[in-house]
Amino acid sequence: MRRYSVVICGGGSTYTPDMLELLCYSQKEFPLRKVVIYDIDEKRQAPIGEYGKILFWDYYEGVDFSYTTDKKEAFEDIDFAFVQIRAGGTELRNYDEKIPYRYGCIGQETCGAGGLAYGIRSVVQMIELIQDIRKWSPEAWIINYSNPAAIVAEATKRVFPEDKKLINICDMPTQIMDSYLPLVGKKRNQIEPRYFGLNHYGWFTGLIDKETGQDLLPEILKICKNRPQEVRDSLAKMYAGDKHWGGTFQEHLNMVLDYPYSLPSTYCLYYLYPDTCYRHYSSEHTRYDEVLAGRGSNVKKYCDAIIKLGRMKGTEYDISAHINAEAKSISEATSSTIAYNDVHAAYLIELAISIINNRNDICLVMVKNNGIVPNLNPEMMLEAACRIGKQGIEPLAIGEVPLFEKGLLENQFASESLLVSAIFEKSYQKLLQAFAVNRIICDTDRAKNILKDFMEANGKYWPEFTR
Repeated sequence: MRRYSVVICGGGSTYTPDMLELLCYSQKEFPLRKVVIYDIDEKRQAPIGEYGKILFWDYYEGVDFSYTTDKKEAFEDIDFAFVQIRAGGTELRNYDEKIPYRYGCIGQETCGAGGLAYGIRSVVQMIELIQDIRKWSPEAWIINYSNPAAIVAEATKRVFPEDKKLINICDMPTQIMDSYLPLVGKKRNQIEPRYFGLNHYGWFTGLIDKETGQDLLPEILKICKNRPQEVRDSLAKMYAGDKHWGGTFQEHLNMVLDYPYSLPSTYCLYYLYPDTCYRHYSSEHTRYDEVLAGRGSNVKKYCDAIIKLGRMKGTEYDISAHINAEAKSISEATSSTIAYNDVHAAYLIELAISIINNRNDICLVMVKNNGIVPNLNPEMMLEAACRIGKQGIEPLAIGEVPLFEKGLLENQFASESLLVSAIFEKSYQKLLQAFAVNRIICDTDRAKNILKDFMEANGKYWPEFTR
């Protein structure tokens, strides 16, 4: 039996412990010989690395686990690289979200001005990281989760056009499926999705029951329309412990009721209801502050407690029951003790399992349009349903999309494409165009003011744009 080696890039992320636990859960489907976590921030990564040592010692016999800041040690002899870096760290996320509020528009880490600012940093660091991985492991599968994924995908398409083992994905569509499929008594592993859009800007057009071939989406939309309170109660129960996502999905249902013919991404709220979203936060308090006080604090306490004990087995943190459980799929075994967003880690591992076992599962990944949607720009990096196996990505044709969605997507693609061109050409003119055309910014003077502040805040993390 072949055993695989994995590196997790962004080892200091608060999502890394979830991923490490899920690697332990999936030993039968995804057998491992080596796991490395890598980060440029040694201090941030160290507690997660020490936690990982205990986890693998207790639950995964024969696996060589380590953590490092050395590229050669991290990337040599790797079969899979899971990439979840945050270029500029959480400190610059703070600026991404708060600077736009100074000028009367939404501050969000992947949408609008904040997403564009973050995208500049991510493109620069992602290209360097991919080149480093390819230097040491030319045949490794690189599965990128780093945000803003649409901008990263647009850039990597240009720099690595022939790299068939470089895949950009996102977990948000899977979270939407997990939120609405219970209305028809189904789980995500029982359906095949049909979806189109840019990352964080897309729509489900079908949810196909694997057993019967029936499209379940019309029934879900019918329940939303005819029994909205039942749906609200279901969503409230599901997100009872998470005020942010609980509120987001209540507003998401409002969007479904306004546009009752498909199931949109939650991030469409920022583009279709900007006034409502703007009121959620302010220049003094954004989602950054919530994450820092919530998930970040909880993960630190969790790792510190296990490090202090020096073990997990036989303690309140024992996960033996999950590892020994006979789950039909990894998505049914995702009750990680610290997983505040299990989907994030599970989706990465499900994708890897489909590849190594050549299962050709239908997954949502980002792929060059090239006629998948004939009435959208052929260069657009669509997030769409694709078969995934050892031979790579095989996208499913979608057909033409409605004018409303086409208009929204072409506008967003113009913004993101201009941004990537601005980065590569170091052009301030294209940078200004990217910001000004963006639906959330929509004003040249506002764009100029935001850019001035972002340039000061980002410093060395941004190229020097010439006028």
